[in-house]
Amino acid sequence: MLKRMLAGLLLALCSAAALAVEQWDVYEVELKGPADGNPFVDVQLSARFSDGTQTVTVDGFYDGDGVYRVRFMPPRAGRWTWVTHSNRWPLTNKQGEFTATPPQPGNHGPVGVRHVYHFGYADGTPYRPVGTTMYSWSHRGAALEELTLKTLATSPFNKVRMLLLPQSHGVDKHPPEHWPYAGTPPKNWDFNRFNPVFFRHQEQRVAQLRNMGIEADLILHHPYDDKREWGFDTQPREVDDRYARYVVARFAAFRNVWWSLANEFDFIRTKTDEDWAHLGRLIQRLDPYGHLRSIHNGKRIYNQAEDWITHVSMQHGMAATDANRAVLFREAWRKPVVFDELKYEGAHDRRWAQLTGRQMTHAFWSVTIAGSYGGHSEFIADADNHGTVWLGQGGRLRGESPARLAFLKEILDAAPAEGLDPIDAFDDLFIAGQPGRHYLVYFGDRAPAEWWPKLYLTGLRDGQRFKAEIIDTWAMTITPVKEPLQFKPQGRYDFVAATPIKLPGKPGIALRLTALDAPAGAAARPGLDD
Repeated sequence: MLKRMLAGLLLALCSAAALAVEQWDVYEVELKGPADGNPFVDVQLSARFSDGTQTVTVDGFYDGDGVYRVRFMPPRAGRWTWVTHSNRWPLTNKQGEFTATPPQPGNHGPVGVRHVYHFGYADGTPYRPVGTTMYSWSHRGAALEELTLKTLATSPFNKVRMLLLPQSHGVDKHPPEHWPYAGTPPKNWDFNRFNPVFFRHQEQRVAQLRNMGIEADLILHHPYDDKREWGFDTQPREVDDRYARYVVARFAAFRNVWWSLANEFDFIRTKTDEDWAHLGRLIQRLDPYGHLRSIHNGKRIYNQAEDWITHVSMQHGMAATDANRAVLFREAWRKPVVFDELKYEGAHDRRWAQLTGRQMTHAFWSVTIAGSYGGHSEFIADADNHGTVWLGQGGRLRGESPARLAFLKEILDAAPAEGLDPIDAFDDLFIAGQPGRHYLVYFGDRAPAEWWPKLYLTGLRDGQRFKAEIIDTWAMTITPVKEPLQFKPQGRYDFVAATPIKLPGKPGIALRLTALDAPAGAAARPGLDD
């Protein structure tokens, strides 16, 4: 009896964690331990979690003031037990248990790769990214950050690319309140000691995005210190490794986290491709949940075939103007491709931020037809808010494209669970979908007054009928075609309908074709031997 009482008291003292959390939520163990010396370097802490069938080991971290934490994201519901391991006696062999309850509505778990080229949540729900970039939104002070969250709440965006480390753009008017390392700016840092206050603030913002259903694509490195010479972009490998370990330990239990090793990696002159591969493999090994991992390019494209890369994060404005170009990235690496930077909407003097709203909308539709995904941002100064721009600081959206991207997101959400794939990438690509079931036709800058429906033969059968809808991607309207289309084979490769569809004769028009009859069976799908 006395032993059980002491064990219960010890558990109460060493753990401030709840007795129950949702599956895929954050369960946290809090421990008191040594504060002398340098706990960030000297103390190792981990915990092993088990439900009797599955065991997951996660690293802990020092959170300042003698407090250590271990965070765990339970991958399934049920009873879990845990035990700690450490090189310091006060932290080792602490034990406890909790219950992971079934996830509540809106909690679909972390996002992973599905169907080779697409994404889905852990519970099987499809995930179609419509992302935006706001580099330093979480470093700009409470007022602007809360305005950004308010804007996001009514936006179409379900993924945010954000820098974990501060950048120099905008710091004169919106200086960071906290810094990642102990010390003082511009470069009086102790790279052996993290600043827990800085990371707690970033965690707060990541958690708020999670609660809004938004993925946080955390960019770990960037070349944007500029002339501030903070030194974050010139950290040696041992500092980078310690930073990676600390960040993964703190953030990996958040289900909405993605890892982006760098933004414009090739502009960071102090690191080689081997350095990036080392860092990518390290994060892959440290993260027990296998969150998505990428690296973003400037002018030189990284070798996306490396196995630690889960999906392609691409900057390429020209490719995004035409599905026939965009599809090549997907086919080269057989991974999902997100054109996180397909140029931005704005009137900047730099060519990467000079798209009109129509051009941005067109680029999104082009990469969609290529079986890939787009990434938004805008560089339009907000005169009412110290000239802030969404790309750098967040704040307010001022462009014309977000409303059209919300409309596109509705189109994507209505697509088959497997996603939209190019129907005939061997020929002129302007149709995506799932053969015999669902087609999205995009005419882009062409403005035909009619289209004689013609589809590649895979998945189709003679006499199959489809409902057709005309989509105006700019006006955001969907107009049903009165009569169903009926297809019959023609020649070696195609199925055609008997009558043409009348179109508005202007750019930015699409069609959606939805099968009214069952598609051809798997055994009856020819067309694989061009």
